[in-house]
Amino acid sequence: MQIFSRQKNSDRAAIQIEGLHKNFGNFSALNNLSLEVKRGEIYGFLGLNGAGKTTTIKTLLAMLRPSSGKLHILGERVYAGNYKLWDKIGYLEETTFYPELTVIENMDIARRMQRVSDKASVNQAICKMGLEPYKNKKARNLSMGNKQRLGLAKAIIHNPQVLILDEPINALDPAGVVEVRNMLNDLANSGVTVFISSHLIEELSKVATRIGIIHNGHLVQEIEMDRLEQVLQKNLALDGRDRNAIKRVLKEQGYTFEEMMDGHFKLTDSHAVDAPERLVELLVGVNQPPTLLRIMTETLEGYFLRTIEITGGNQ
Repeated sequence: MQIFSRQKNSDRAAIQIEGLHKNFGNFSALNNLSLEVKRGEIYGFLGLNGAGKTTTIKTLLAMLRPSSGKLHILGERVYAGNYKLWDKIGYLEETTFYPELTVIENMDIARRMQRVSDKASVNQAICKMGLEPYKNKKARNLSMGNKQRLGLAKAIIHNPQVLILDEPINALDPAGVVEVRNMLNDLANSGVTVFISSHLIEELSKVATRIGIIHNGHLVQEIEMDRLEQVLQKNLALDGRDRNAIKRVLKEQGYTFEEMMDGHFKLTDSHAVDAPERLVELLVGVNQPPTLLRIMTETLEGYFLRTIEITGGNQ
């Protein structure tokens, strides 16, 4: 079930996937996958391991040939021989580098491979990714986080219009995550489209403008991040000194509740969440004032797991 419909406007679409299937023998990795990413959007792609995220990215990059379906980037059909298109795309599928060469030497090779004539682009990308102190260090001696920065620097050296990133914030420390988040926001503000896969759900929620959830090769949900609050579940946590007495009141007044492992009650009724003061009045009236009364809002991770469960669980 989709909460928010996609905007079908090819003039504004940077990435279009329509009816995509990818089979490996009898195994279906992607099953009628369709999605659309607008230009200048940061689209977050979420899914469990094996859900189809990396397969989708590999087909977008023409590293895998789809079994059927259509893929377009910037209005052009995706296929391995479309060389002009690859000049407009940057990607980080996994961090690759020449281990015995320095950062600056690796970046100069990336510049030449992307046919960028301006040699200053090397230092610009290095500085943008915070690698200036390490530019003369061999790549094999970099930390995992700085190796990831090097991969990102290579992905942006040619100023791509579309950036496709598979797990770009793996191994980064909190400061590095913030730096990458700020860089992606700057790129999107300048018109670059970012398609980003990550298992770090809460971090992805801080940078993505929209998130798509993939499960068993299907796109099962899309969420506009500025409307996320509307789809997150809320419940009321309640506790008191005499739990048996509180339970009687809840039953008498028709409240739906669960007893949690720590003993307190969880109420999901909208009238409990929207009007907790009425419940307080009822409990105080029978001399059972609550010792705990708190509105609890579902996290994005909780919403993601609930969505996966609704669509078939951890298969």
